[in-house]
Amino acid sequence: MDSLITAAARALAAGDPLGALKRVALRNDAPALALRGIAMAQLSEHARARTLLRGAARAFGPREAVARARCVVAEAEVALASRDLGWAAKALDAARSTLEAHGDRVNAAHARYLQARHLLLSGRLDEAESLLARIDPTPLPGASRAAHALLLAGIAMRRIRASAARAALARAADAAREAAIPALCAEVESALAMLSKPIARVISRGEERPVPLEDVEALFASGALVIDACRHAVRGEGKVIPLATRPVLFSLARLLGEAWPQDVPRQTLVARVFRLSVADESHRARLRVEVARLRAVLRPLAQIHATERGFLLSPGGARPAVVLAHPVEEKHAAVLAFLSDGESWSTSALAMGLRTSQRTVQRALDSLAAAGKVQPFGRGRARRWLVPPVPGFATSLLLPPPLPVD
Repeated sequence: MDSLITAAARALAAGDPLGALKRVALRNDAPALALRGIAMAQLSEHARARTLLRGAARAFGPREAVARARCVVAEAEVALASRDLGWAAKALDAARSTLEAHGDRVNAAHARYLQARHLLLSGRLDEAESLLARIDPTPLPGASRAAHALLLAGIAMRRIRASAARAALARAADAAREAAIPALCAEVESALAMLSKPIARVISRGEERPVPLEDVEALFASGALVIDACRHAVRGEGKVIPLATRPVLFSLARLLGEAWPQDVPRQTLVARVFRLSVADESHRARLRVEVARLRAVLRPLAQIHATERGFLLSPGGARPAVVLAHPVEEKHAAVLAFLSDGESWSTSALAMGLRTSQRTVQRALDSLAAAGKVQPFGRGRARRWLVPPVPGFATSLLLPPPLPVD
C-alpha cells in the first residue's frame, strides 16, 4: 500500500474525511475508491458513497477477498446510515465470515455491530442482545468498544432501563475519548443528553407532566396501575396486559385512568370511545358490554365499578392509576417517532421498523405531508422522508417492541 493510501486511511480513522479526500480524490484504483466511498459516507453523501464502494468491490480482484469483504461491510454501514433496512443481510454475514477466517477481528466485530444495529432499528431487541453477547469488546480498539457500548445503551433505553443505559454510555464515553474521534464523542454526548430529555407524559389526577427515562422506569417499578398509551397496554404488579389489538377496550381504560380517582359519565364514554355526539339506548347497551369485557381483562390488576352517572376505575389498595402517553399526541405518532431521529427514511424501511405494510406507511406519510409535518425528497425508489426532531423530547426511546411480560 502506497503512502497516500496509508495517509488517507489514517485520516478516515481519525474522523477527517476531507483530509482523506485531499490525498485520493483524483485516483480511481480500488483502494482509493474504497477510501473515497468511506469519506463520502462520513460527509453524509450516502448515494455517492454506495456507488464508490460498489465500484471498489468490483475493482478488487478475486484474490483480494478481505478487501472485498471490507467494502461490503462499509456499504452495509452506509445503508444503515441512510435508513435503508432492506439491504442484503446475507452478504454482510458472508463478509463477516470472510473477515473472521482471515483474522481481521476488528472489522468482523464491526460487521456484527452493524447486524445488531439493524436488529435494533427493526425492534428485534432479543436478537440484537444475543448477537452482542457473542462479542468480547475488551481486546478491540476504542472505537469498536464505543460502538458496542452504544448498542447496549440503545437496547437498555428501549427496554426502559435507565441505569443500565447510563452505565453503558459511561463506558462508551471513555472508549470514545480513547479513540479521539470527534464524531464518535459527539454521538455519545448526544445519547447522554437524550437520557435527560422527556420521553413521555404522565397524566394523573387531572394533571400532566413530562418525564425522562428514569422517571418512567421508576413508575413501572412503583406498583402503580399504568395505562401505557405508548404501547397500548396496562401494567401493574409486574404484569402486563396488552390491548393493542383491542382499541375500544384500551380507549375505555385510558379515559377511566385519566379521570381517576373520579368516575367518567356514560355520555362522555360513548362520545369519546364510539365517537358519537348523541347516544341512544343501543349505544349505552354496547358500552355496558365493552365495560364488562374490560372488567374481565383487567381483573388481575384492577376493578371497574358502576356509579350513578358512569364508571369508576379502582386499582385496589393505595395504588394510584396513571396514564403514560406520548409527548405529542398524533394519529401517526409511531411514524413521527421513527422520523424524529433526524435521519431520512424510505417507506420500505419504515414498514420494516413498524412491522406493517408499506402501503399503510405511505398513507400515513401522505396524511402527515398534507398537514406539513413531514417532507419528502427524491423520486421513485430514491424518495426519502424527513422531519425535524420534536424540540426537547426523545420520542424514539418509546419505539417498539412491546413491554416484556415479567
